[in-house]
Amino acid sequence: MQAIIDVWKVFRLLPSAWLLLLQFIILIVSVAVNYSIPYRTLTWLLGVLVLLVIAKVIRQTPMFTFLGLSFVSGAVIFSSLILLGIENPWIQVIAHGFEAAAYFSAAYGLLRYMFEDRYLTRDELFAAGAVFTLLAWGFAFLYNVCQLLVPASFQNPNVAGLQSWLDLLFLSFSLQSATGLSDLIPRSAPARVLALLQMFCGVMYLALIVSRLIALQYIAHLPNRDKTKK
Repeated sequence: MQAIIDVWKVFRLLPSAWLLLLQFIILIVSVAVNYSIPYRTLTWLLGVLVLLVIAKVIRQTPMFTFLGLSFVSGAVIFSSLILLGIENPWIQVIAHGFEAAAYFSAAYGLLRYMFEDRYLTRDELFAAGAVFTLLAWGFAFLYNVCQLLVPASFQNPNVAGLQSWLDLLFLSFSLQSATGLSDLIPRSAPARVLALLQMFCGVMYLALIVSRLIALQYIAHLPNRDKTKK
């Protein structure tokens, strides 16, 4: 019982760290890509856990609104329908749209949280990493929506038709980090517009967050003015 209480205390103090951990676990699980029922159930459970942590993050920020929690609820409901075997493309579009909105809401909330604080804390360091991954996941969901609505949105020399989730996530991280390592090429106009928006967001995020963290670190090490006067 005490162990559960300790875990809950850590979760309340460092929700951003748990969010990062769950996303890394999903990446590790994605290595064993298959479409069996146990695998789909596991990935769905991990995705729901991420959404629940997002709901917790939203509650701790100015993004605690009915709209933000509605995104999380919609994502859980429609992703459940997909898990149950409903393969209607519109259900997938709605589910991924809600998921993208939930991830972007959490990213915005964490950004507000970081920029409102005056001192650098451990949770803000984890939040800096969590915002980066949240944005990458959110754009990956939008890419999935794009290829469902506009066929042949992405060109891949190895895969024809719809691209896998892992390939889209790899493209998202590649564009956001400005490494350009992905072999996917956005071909349709909507896909290219999304790619342009993500490249802009990635560059601006790195510039803003690095300068913010440096400023907070500088403030934390400023000498006490009262002591210097003495």
